[in-house]
Amino acid sequence: MARSVDVGGVTIVYDVTGDGTPVLLLHGFPDTSACWRHQVPALVGAGFQVITPDLRGYGRSSKPDEVDAYSIPLIANDAVAILDDLGVGRAHVVGHDWGAALAWVLGSLVPARVDRLVALSVGAPSTFFRTFEQRARSWYMLFFQFDVAEHWLSTDDWALFRTWANHPDADAVIAELEKNGSLTPALNYYRANIRPDSFVGPPPDLPKVGAPTMGVWSTGDMALGEAQMRDSASFVTGRSATSASRGRGTGCSSKPPIASTGCCWSSWESSRSAGGPVWRGPTGAGGERPSTSGAAPSCTARKISSSARACP
Repeated sequence: MARSVDVGGVTIVYDVTGDGTPVLLLHGFPDTSACWRHQVPALVGAGFQVITPDLRGYGRSSKPDEVDAYSIPLIANDAVAILDDLGVGRAHVVGHDWGAALAWVLGSLVPARVDRLVALSVGAPSTFFRTFEQRARSWYMLFFQFDVAEHWLSTDDWALFRTWANHPDADAVIAELEKNGSLTPALNYYRANIRPDSFVGPPPDLPKVGAPTMGVWSTGDMALGEAQMRDSASFVTGRSATSASRGRGTGCSSKPPIASTGCCWSSWESSRSAGGPVWRGPTGAGGERPSTSGAAPSCTARKISSSARACP
């Protein structure tokens, strides 16, 4: 069911599917909420209420003209407004790419609203640029500061975008960007939040995340390395774990939805093996895993902070 909420004149459109423990799925660049289409049925089948917004600038949501309208604190406020609109006090939060950055900020700034946190691909803002390797991998973030980026990405039927992004749903994503005029708003996330001096300046000074946290990265991701995720352990005071997914993607467009859904499930279940409170989300007396219509996740568990079980 599609709903919308007005946040200071910006309309955020989101979908709600299923009943049960709420889980908020946050997409990133260059996607919309549609990228979670593989995960939603599995989570609903496990007894969750799944909330999937189009973040501001994307899809059906408003697209403010001002660059500063895409600052992470404002986008975090959008997420809180969605939970308020639904009367949800706390939710599991899963984010990919910019959605992962947003999830970290929510866990840091509004900890009372985040039950469990799963970050796909992107590590904590306070540790992201800790290594030279990650700064080098993030060259495109500097390039996106310039207006020429729109032309570079879209020229010649988006040939450079297709080659650089290697997105599994490139045609659909491009059609959505063209239909809704979302390319400049999408790039404004980089322009508002990753100024050039952030590559060499001090990291953001944010409170640490207390929620049980799972970070998942891909061994084949050309833009995001292992260190920026593993170093995120120092930003988490609660139970945490990281997991490497073999191959290129950990995102919401993965087919079948195993890498993300399976690892999210494992993160939430980890409280059982760690002796913490039992997660009450799924139905079934035995706490059955959600059906993912495929084999087990291709994940390698890597513990980085007290005992928490990663992928099976």
